[in-house]
Amino acid sequence: MDQPGLDKHQLAGLDVSDRGFSRPVSFVQVEQHYRAVLRYEMILIETELHATQDEALRRLIHTLQAKGYRQLRTQVSFRSGIYLGSQELWIEYPDPVAEPAPQGFMTKILSWFCLSRTKA
Repeated sequence: MDQPGLDKHQLAGLDVSDRGFSRPVSFVQVEQHYRAVLRYEMILIETELHATQDEALRRLIHTLQAKGYRQLRTQVSFRSGIYLGSQELWIEYPDPVAEPAPQGFMTKILSWFCLSRTKA
């Protein structure tokens, strides 16, 4: 149920099972706000309303990355309802950097012993 005159992007990347995918992202306009919509297999992801289509797309990317999707990139295929094909460049979204796991008490003690052995 695409609304005419809105952008459409192609979204590609790796899903949580490390399978490559490529799907269209469409937008829905509600008054002066926009929602990004992605359908992938049995999943439907819709963002909350945002002031611009770009903000809605960024929120969709962030949501997917939080769920474990990686190597995400988008390409505009329709701009203001005009078909662009593959004329536009792909925009890549860096994967979030994982925080290192905190060391447990025993790991810290063992690292002290290993460190003291290398200094001797």
